[in-house]
Amino acid sequence: MAKLKVDLHPIFNRGEAIESALQRAMDDAEAKRIKTVEIIPGKGSGQLKKRVLKFLDRPEVKARYHRVDKDAKNHGRLFVYFRF
Repeated sequence: MAKLKVDLHPIFNRGEAIESALQRAMDDAEAKRIKTVEIIPGKGSGQLKKRVLKFLDRPEVKARYHRVDKDAKNHGRLFVYFRF
């Protein structure tokens, strides 16, 4: 099963770049019918993870995916699952 991975470490302080990276990942997953997107905001203070979760909670974004899981063993990682 193919999985798409988005590492946000290099762009952690650039808001528009974060938004576009997340949007591009969602578009790619739908276009290529990839069922899992792994998003790595990192551990840090948790602000980047909150920003990602806020993005994923928008109604227009939420309608595109099935569910979000937080990695139980690594709290610096999220999984977004799609249903096709």
